[in-house]
Amino acid sequence: MNTDICDASVSITDPTALAEWNATIRAFMAHGSQTPLHLGKVLELEPGFAMGHAAKGLFSLMLGRSELTVVARDALAVAERALAQGQAPLRERLWCRALSAWLAGRPSGAIALMEEALMDNPRDTLSAKMSHAIRFVLGDNHGMRRSIERVLNAHGDDHPLRGFVHGCHAFTLEETGEYAAAEAAGLRGLQSAPDDAWGLHAVAHVYDMTHQPERGIALIEENAGSWLHCNNFRYHVWWHKALLHLDRGELEKVVQLYDTEIRHDRTDDYRDFSNASSLLMRLELEGVHVGDRWQELADLAEKRASDACAAFADLHYMMALTRENRTEATQTMLERFHRNAADPETETLRIIAEPGLTAAEGLAAYGEGQYGAAFRNLVQAQPRMQTVGGSHAQRDVFERITIDAGMRAGYLSETEALIRKRTALRGGIEDAFAAARMEQLSVAMRRASA
Repeated sequence: MNTDICDASVSITDPTALAEWNATIRAFMAHGSQTPLHLGKVLELEPGFAMGHAAKGLFSLMLGRSELTVVARDALAVAERALAQGQAPLRERLWCRALSAWLAGRPSGAIALMEEALMDNPRDTLSAKMSHAIRFVLGDNHGMRRSIERVLNAHGDDHPLRGFVHGCHAFTLEETGEYAAAEAAGLRGLQSAPDDAWGLHAVAHVYDMTHQPERGIALIEENAGSWLHCNNFRYHVWWHKALLHLDRGELEKVVQLYDTEIRHDRTDDYRDFSNASSLLMRLELEGVHVGDRWQELADLAEKRASDACAAFADLHYMMALTRENRTEATQTMLERFHRNAADPETETLRIIAEPGLTAAEGLAAYGEGQYGAAFRNLVQAQPRMQTVGGSHAQRDVFERITIDAGMRAGYLSETEALIRKRTALRGGIEDAFAAARMEQLSVAMRRASA
């Protein structure tokens, strides 16, 4: 039986198909735009390769779009028929079971099966990355770190994918507050895998969280080869660059990046959508008039309002609907949240139920100018917002809205506590947003006492 670039057994027999499978793995690790093309060639040459079909299904579910669930179910059916034809390696069987678990509403079950594959073979970088990716969707930052640290030693200098593992480790270190270690791990990973966009973006996270915008901008600009080859993940790197310029107060530059890069292709991929909606929201919180840019996003959000594939996506759709005053669509989406909360039959729906519903009601109230209700709801949701997924940087938009609502509603001491908590998460380093709000709070408190 052949082995792939991860030193894992595969049922592929055709040498060209094996080369395409290795290319699929490497492209997936690098967030490369050619990943589906390589996988398509694998399945064309080896239609009985069950793991290839399982990968297609899992990749589809990660995109968080309701219509791709059908693609994933079809992929599972083909994979199971392929498994029935003979003895597939353990990893292949585990990947098929992982796809089945996620389709049954248990992404945590898919994670457990990836971890089982890693127990069998800790050099299996592909399963490590998939566990990492699903945990990211669930906001499991500490689980991400434990998982990747279990396989670090197996990815020594002899492993061709070691740089990508260091990149994943860098991201988990950043998301658990180890900023210096995260920077070192990410830069070390780039030495072995210069096309590791995830590792580079982990270091950009560090510079965002520790208020070092100059270093972050330089990192992104000087390492274009690490991320310009990417699929739509390159828009996310542009988004990070925009955040760094925002921290420097370069608002016109942020708007330019929005128009020319971040929304260059006006897709409805929820990751691209969240980049756009959260950046427009940040700009508005800084007093920038964004013109009719919300209209395009609200149109897309109306079409996606019933998806219920990820709370993270839903909350960004809600943000766009409220900013464009789509009252009817906002109410329809809130009603769907309530239905999901009444019968949360899957893990995803349980997250939509809590904290998703409370956060959605907070966003709707904020859009209506009911700042007290917005603040109360968003504060109530905050302790569990980690579970909606994404990163600290991505969820920070909800913290900024909460802080703005608290200031507008007169919850001055409570808002001060939130700002200080947010700063503590950043290693005690106050960024431009926090500094400006603390100054505004100081003025408001003096007026209130007078």
